[in-house]
Amino acid sequence: MRSVPASTDSTSFQRFLGGIERVGNALPHPATLFVLLAALVILLSFILNAIGVQVIHPGTGQPVGVVNLLSVEGLHRIIVGALPNFVQFAPLGTVIVCLIGLAVAEYSGLIGAVLRVTVLATHPRLLTLVVVFCGTMSHTGSDVGYVLFIPLSAALFHAVGRHPLVGLAAAFAGVSGGFAANILLSTSDVLLSGISQEAARLIRPDYVVNPMSNYYFMAVSVVLIVGLGTWVTERIVEPRLGRYEGTLTAAPLAGLDAREKSGLRWAMAAGLALTVAILAGLLPQNGFLHDPKQPGFLQSYAIRGLVFFIFLYGLVTGLAYGIAAGTLRSDHDVIKGMTRSIQDIASYIVLVFFIAQFVSVFAWTNLAVVLAVEGAEFLRWLDLGPIPLMIAFVLLAAVIDLVLGSASAKWAVMAPIFVPMFMLLGYSPEMAQAAYRIGDSVVNIVTPLMSYFPLILTFMQRYQPAAGIGTLIATMLPYSLWFLIGWTLFLTLWILLGWPLGPGAPLFLPAEQPNGS
Repeated sequence: MRSVPASTDSTSFQRFLGGIERVGNALPHPATLFVLLAALVILLSFILNAIGVQVIHPGTGQPVGVVNLLSVEGLHRIIVGALPNFVQFAPLGTVIVCLIGLAVAEYSGLIGAVLRVTVLATHPRLLTLVVVFCGTMSHTGSDVGYVLFIPLSAALFHAVGRHPLVGLAAAFAGVSGGFAANILLSTSDVLLSGISQEAARLIRPDYVVNPMSNYYFMAVSVVLIVGLGTWVTERIVEPRLGRYEGTLTAAPLAGLDAREKSGLRWAMAAGLALTVAILAGLLPQNGFLHDPKQPGFLQSYAIRGLVFFIFLYGLVTGLAYGIAAGTLRSDHDVIKGMTRSIQDIASYIVLVFFIAQFVSVFAWTNLAVVLAVEGAEFLRWLDLGPIPLMIAFVLLAAVIDLVLGSASAKWAVMAPIFVPMFMLLGYSPEMAQAAYRIGDSVVNIVTPLMSYFPLILTFMQRYQPAAGIGTLIATMLPYSLWFLIGWTLFLTLWILLGWPLGPGAPLFLPAEQPNGS
């Protein structure tokens, strides 16, 4: 069993993290916190509207003012919007649907069996590195990293005698802190490049930003994130957390018995059969999972319906394992497992109601647009060179990420402002997008306003019931700081070397190619 140093506050930085945890945990319950934040936003909307605060949106050229929600019309909007805000909050449906299917795999014992096989096959010294790397790769699977991989990593570390929250932190760092880094393309590459292209065409109507425009930079960034994530986990986070002294029992590490091996073989066969069926719908150009109106893999129903397929994989493989291993004896067992998964996230569902109201209230006021435009004007006023300007932009994106979590929604607001501004200064839209993605990624793991932050807190409380917002922030802050410093320096080096960010994606706009292609 791996020996882990005891928790210590012997260094200034560790004492600082302890202070962050104490202050954070002294905050009200997250649900109450979001109610207070929503009330503050409503009050600010009244004040800023009264003094006539407005900006000109560079995308439309139209004035955008702060909308007063402390009014009769605002009250009506809040009342009518409460239900749709909740039921249309995107992460809620994703989490529930995925967990219902994955609950069958967990309840049947499949996930436990896979954990044991993984532990026995992985060298202990490589476990942290493998977890951080797999976290960065999980982006291709949309939200599967948050819903499945993070709790799975906590259980994996628990199984080998290491603190489960160390595994949770390492996985969360890879999944969310290194969100932009990936060797494989994901839907976020398509979304962000599309937004960048529309913003660029405000200046050059035929400019093209392809989905691989940041591929070189982000693919190499995987090495940086995995290295930093592994170092922070083992040198800062694990010594601080020390040994796990909770009451939750780890999954046994004994080898699989005959029935479990049979169940695992049947689960693998079922998963393979399902994969073959999906490939049969994807590989032919006219396959049944392609959309004739939107050709291409990233627009296929396999990607657009990824939540359903996560549910299906959990259900099918869990059933196959449970029937073969004898852990599922009737449909009552299956439903019992599904029900238990909902019980486990009941507090998250309650919290989401209040989060959804805050997010909607903040969007209705137009405060995000005002903040982004004023931030752009501040950068323009600074009149910096390319490297200081990009560093300042990374920091600005990080600050805005504290209050506006969605990467695509935030870029939809910021891109029409910053991309044309940078283009007029000679910097490519691709470089602006790369800098934005760094700032957007590194703060995800420390802001309670990130959509999945409450879910991660729920996972943490399985092992440490007294954990609060401060506990999670203090645990993840070292990753956020080191990722911000390391990734920004890496971007600086990339700019100095003059390397393209991706295929056909220069750092600067060549004057001799006015079409930007």
